Amino acid sequence: MTVTTVVEVPRSFLNQLRSQSWHPLDETTEGQLLATDEATIARYVDERGTRLTEPVVHGLRAAGLDAEAIFAEGEDPVLAISTLAAKIDADVVVLGATRQLFDQSAWESVSARIMIESGKPVLVLPPERRERQADDREEL
Repeated sequence: MTVTTVVEVPRSFLNQLRSQSWHPLDETTEGQLLATDEATIARYVDERGTRLTEPVVHGLRAAGLDAEAIFAEGEDPVLAISTLAAKIDADVVVLGATRQLFDQSAWESVSARIMIESGKPVLVLPPERRERQADDREEL
């Protein structure tokens, strides 16, 4: 099972990543510059991707599944996910929804676009259900 996330790296952020006064990736490299922008971007994507996918990978492994993480860098998550799904010949793409699926804007969502553009079966998991507020319970 492959777990992925798409990390967008704003090019304007490169100046901050390169600065000597601030380095979000690793305290031990404070004041040092990485050799190239590509190396800086790759390191940022790896750091951010690990942080985002690690809980899912650990959960899948704890359930006895073989899981690995692959990170993609890009501005369009639909293109990145669809390309990766084709590259690894995914049987199904499983996505976590970040908003309500069946409202007017749903067809502009990443999930809906991947369903349309990837050519793969797609399973969309709804966001975690929030507990109803006390006011909501009183109206029932």
